[in-house]
Amino acid sequence: MEVTIALAQYPITEHRSLEDWKNHTEKWIIEAVSSGAQVLTFPEYGSMELTALFPQAVREDLKLQIAHLQDFLPFFIETFQQFARQYNCVIVAPSFPVDLGEKTVNRCFVFSKTEYSWQDKHFMTRFEDESWGIASSDGALRLFDTAFGKFGVQICFDIEFPLGGQLLAEAGAQFMLVPSCTETLKGATRVHIGARARAMEQQYYTAVSQTVGDALWSPAVDINYGYTAIYSSPDGDFQDEGILALTEAQLPGWLIHKLDLSKNETIRENGQVLNFKHSQRLEMNDGICKVEVVSLKEAVLNSSLQNV
Repeated sequence: MEVTIALAQYPITEHRSLEDWKNHTEKWIIEAVSSGAQVLTFPEYGSMELTALFPQAVREDLKLQIAHLQDFLPFFIETFQQFARQYNCVIVAPSFPVDLGEKTVNRCFVFSKTEYSWQDKHFMTRFEDESWGIASSDGALRLFDTAFGKFGVQICFDIEFPLGGQLLAEAGAQFMLVPSCTETLKGATRVHIGARARAMEQQYYTAVSQTVGDALWSPAVDINYGYTAIYSSPDGDFQDEGILALTEAQLPGWLIHKLDLSKNETIRENGQVLNFKHSQRLEMNDGICKVEVVSLKEAVLNSSLQNV
């Protein structure tokens, strides 16, 4: 089975109206679908460009802008559901801070032609936790079983931790989509290293979409540094470095690439290494995960005395 995915290297854009935002979004989707894309991924917090529609006082208040964004959420969902249906594709929409009452979560909605679901971010960065008031999800992971394959979504920081990627792989994920928003090369690098590690461990594809450029009018996403990439396990007939596709940083546009999902199954069965199978052994009740403390202090001390 093959699937063509599109990853947005996306600039936060200042819009004048909801209709302007909708038209702008549709142009991006048309461009990707016209190039054969079946699964489209927008980056983390791309929805924050909607805060450009608020008065200056709301724009500048991190907490207040989230409260006002909730008024746009029904239109946001309706718009992406319409586009997924109209253009016969699956869309991982730019993540949206959703107020659940008791807390606000960072949510990626995933749309097919007829319905939608979502994945919430679990691990918070210090900015999200300490300054912005975005909270961790309830920990639920969702495997999206679509006409174009099965995939999971690990939002930005989440990809830097292996357990979610492992659980989704064991549930049947064939590729992992990583919507991300980072300010610096260091931040982008951490996300991409995490994506490469998960691709190696689970022997599936990982694909990163990131925000790019400056939006100095927004205190939440004012500075963005990013690039898009698709990674595989460096095994079989994949590239030696495990890099299937990579874009130049900071340039807006789509990275569009066809994935052969059967290749991962091949290396999981007959690769030079069998990371996916071995990772399934890593249970807490398995001896390989038990930690034993071995004290060498006395031995070192005695050895030192003997050499005097």
